[in-house]
Amino acid sequence: MTHNSRAWSHEEFEQRLREQGKAYHIYHPFNVMLNDGHATPEQIRGWVANRFSYQAAIPLKDAAVLANCDDRLVRQEWIQRILDHDGYNINGKKDEGGIEAWIQLGLAVGLSREEIIDFRHVTPGVRYAVDAYVNFARTRPWQESVCASLTELFAPAIHKQRLATWPEHYPWIDTKGLSYFRNRVAQARRDVEHGLNITLNYFRTREQQEKALDILKFKLDVLWQMNDAMALRYGLPDQLPAQPRPTTPRESIIS
Repeated sequence: MTHNSRAWSHEEFEQRLREQGKAYHIYHPFNVMLNDGHATPEQIRGWVANRFSYQAAIPLKDAAVLANCDDRLVRQEWIQRILDHDGYNINGKKDEGGIEAWIQLGLAVGLSREEIIDFRHVTPGVRYAVDAYVNFARTRPWQESVCASLTELFAPAIHKQRLATWPEHYPWIDTKGLSYFRNRVAQARRDVEHGLNITLNYFRTREQQEKALDILKFKLDVLWQMNDAMALRYGLPDQLPAQPRPTTPRESIIS
């Protein structure tokens, strides 16, 4: 890390955070295969089943952020993320939440509810990556966990891509099952605004800002590793050979 350099302005810091999107898993060959229409039903089902382990862990990660956070105002806003994913039934108002929406996606691609929620299809590599992310949120300062969540900067694009291409390429999938992607386009933008504001104001020195970039790279590694594990399990078509992931050196952030 650069210890004696000037701090970046908020604008420059944000730009450097956004530049990390070149390593987002939207570019992973397994995801490219899915969104370009080259995936088999087995590969799609495998992806949905494995990604469910990540979806199910998001409220655990967010609960860890809340448990570590001593800022009441942050907690008031952050708790919405748990409601978004777990759903709620409060005073007659009910929302099934993102986890249930993902289960509906699983049903739409031909999985049973039981085989989705019991994680029987989850590969060891995906399980390890998800556990690493939850453990990070439990053991690191809450502001670092907020920074790690900023892969949401790049999420609307990947959701829009699925909504645009899946109905054409996979007409056998009931489009009602794609509601998770539709919902997250707006939710991710809202979450980014909150998380980005916290990150820009907490990581103020150049050393802290470079650490923030390393934290975001760690989270990008988590998402990329999940796709690596699924590609190993389910394969890639010949016309989409595995490509090296764009990487930049980063300091270790896990003590």
